Amino acid sequence: MKISAADRATLLGIVARFPFQRIVLVGDLVADEFIHGEIARVSREAPVLILKQRSKQIVPGGGANAANNLADLGAQVVLVGVLGADEAGDALVRCLREKGVTARRVLRPRGYQTPTKSRILGVLSHGHPQQIVRVDREPEKLPPETRRRLSRQALGALADASALLVSDYGYGATGANEVNWLRRQSTRARRGLVITVDSRYDVSSYRRATAATPNEPEIEVAFGQRIGDNLALLDRLGQRMLRRQALEALLVTRGREGMVLFEPRTKPRRLPIFGSDQVADVTGAGDTVIAAFTLGLAAGASPLHAAMLANCAGGLAVMKSGTATVERTELEEAIRNA
Repeated sequence: MKISAADRATLLGIVARFPFQRIVLVGDLVADEFIHGEIARVSREAPVLILKQRSKQIVPGGGANAANNLADLGAQVVLVGVLGADEAGDALVRCLREKGVTARRVLRPRGYQTPTKSRILGVLSHGHPQQIVRVDREPEKLPPETRRRLSRQALGALADASALLVSDYGYGATGANEVNWLRRQSTRARRGLVITVDSRYDVSSYRRATAATPNEPEIEVAFGQRIGDNLALLDRLGQRMLRRQALEALLVTRGREGMVLFEPRTKPRRLPIFGSDQVADVTGAGDTVIAAFTLGLAAGASPLHAAMLANCAGGLAVMKSGTATVERTELEEAIRNA
C-alpha cells in the first residue's frame, strides 16, 4: 500500500491523537496459551509425537487482545468482560494491568472458566516452531443477568469515552441487544459516540453501529454465498450489509488480498495488503485491525484514513509470530516509510 505525502501527514496527525482517546471495550475475553516443546521421538503408544515442554506463555486473546492492542497504540482503555478465577484469568489481569488497561469493571464469577485456546508448538533441532494442535477450553454460556451486569458496567464508563468497541467471540459477554441498549441509554452515544463491532458469528444482528470489521468468510456465512475471486459479488454483499445494518462504514478484511472499505453513496475502496504478503501468523490480526480502526475513528479520522491505519497495523501484526500487538511508535515509523 503506497501512501501519498498528504495522506502520510494526515495519518501521522491522527496517530498523534491516540493517547487522548478513551476507549471502552466490552466483549469476550480469551486467553491464548502457547506451549512450546522440542520434538523428542514418536510415541510407542500411538503414532503421535512426544514433545519435551520447554515453555508456556499465556497472553491476551479475543477482546483482551483488542484491548492490549489499543493500549500499545497509546489509548486509555476501560475493559468490560468476564474472566474466571483461574490461572488463565490471573495471567490476563496481570498482563493488561501492566499495559495500563483499567480492568476494575471485569467480573470474575465463581465457577466461570476463562475461555482458553491452547496452541501446542513443536520444533525439531534448530527448525522453526510449528503448531501441531490447538485445544480449546470453553465455558458455559453466561446467564442473562451477568450480561445485564456487564452492560451496566459499560454504560457507567461511556460518559467520557471516545468510542465503544464491541468484541463478540460468541462466548456470551455481549450481543446485539445489549449494544442496542447501550446506544439508546448513553447520552454520549446520542452526541455521536463511535461504536465499532467485531463479531465472529453474528455480525448480521448488529444494527446502527458506526462501523463493523468482518472478514470475508464471515460475509460469506452471513449471506450463505461463496465469494472466492468474485469481486463483484463481494461488492454487492458488502453494500447490502452496509444498507441492511445501517452502518456508516464496513471494513471487510481479505487476508493477503488486503481490505475493502464500504461507505454509503461511495464506490468500494480496495486497500492492498500493507508490507509483504509473506504472512508469518494471522493469530489475533483481526483484533489489531479493529483496535486501530476504532482509534482512528475516535481520533477524528475519516473511515478511509481509519481503514488505512487499520490496514497498516494489521500488516505489521501478521508479520509477527503468535498473538501480537502493534505499538504506536511502530505504526508511526511504518507510515513514514510507506
